[in-house]
Amino acid sequence: MIITDWIHSIAGFFIILSLSLGVEASPIFHHKYWLFFTLFVGANLLQFGFTKFCPLGSILKALGVPEKRS
Repeated sequence: MIITDWIHSIAGFFIILSLSLGVEASPIFHHKYWLFFTLFVGANLLQFGFTKFCPLGSILKALGVPEKRS
């Protein structure tokens, strides 16, 4: 997997997890404040659309995840 694959996978996982923890109808509901984490992930995805900068992408690059398929 390349950096963009990891970013989409991790963002999707965090959105599903935070919605599961923040929506009262969920069996693993914890507190409604978890919805702020969903907002944070969405805001990062939105700002990436405009700036092409992703903090997670920088972390993954430093960890040696490839940017392009070989």
